[in-house]
Amino acid sequence: MISSRRSAVALRHVAFEDLGLLAPILEREGWNVSFCEAAVDDLGHGSIRNAELVIVLGGPIGVYERHDYPFLRSEIALIEYRLARDLPTLGICLGSQLMAEALGSRVYKGPVKEIGWGTIDLTEEGRSSCLRPLQGDGAVVLHWHGDTFDLPKNATRLASNRNYDNQAFAHGRNALALQFHLEADPRQLEAWYVGHAVELAAAEISVAALRAATRQHGDGLAPRADRVFGDWLRQLGLTELRQP
Repeated sequence: MISSRRSAVALRHVAFEDLGLLAPILEREGWNVSFCEAAVDDLGHGSIRNAELVIVLGGPIGVYERHDYPFLRSEIALIEYRLARDLPTLGICLGSQLMAEALGSRVYKGPVKEIGWGTIDLTEEGRSSCLRPLQGDGAVVLHWHGDTFDLPKNATRLASNRNYDNQAFAHGRNALALQFHLEADPRQLEAWYVGHAVELAAAEISVAALRAATRQHGDGLAPRADRVFGDWLRQLGLTELRQP
């Protein structure tokens, strides 16, 4: 039984890319979550810097677009602060790229726009990590990115696929970066199709085909997300989170 609830902060870049399937898992595991709007809120506030958990969500901009989106500098500084102290940090898609940048790696445009449902290949370390439920042909996740990054120094590659070497990595004991969307709730993806309409049109990706693939693969995502995120949350070094 959970004796007390813990505090998590989710950094959101666009409203429709939210916690999705991760929200009920956090609730069950005893976390109270508050949202921070990354583009407008004070990312240097102590309640965010020293939160027991920070989740950095996805978004349609690039880490390298700091001239157009200056808040990214503050976001990278926040993530760098947390990773240097091994404070629990989860990055998803753009969040994983921001984590790579904060760790000193290069983030750049990838060779292909990877949007749609597909598998990932776990490394040996990935197969012994919380990601082990994602091994196998039937373990399909949602990809939605065009950027990538070099594996950070002292990070452990957990997953790759035929298009991208770095699909997931771990850093320290308490940081996990996922290039793919394990959190995306298939029931909410209609909002993604609208929000990313320009990107989909430019990439000549059929919304009808995406919708059909979601009907085919979406039902299996929730139980895999539950196992992966549940295991990861339970493995965090929570006794060492308090900051002076």
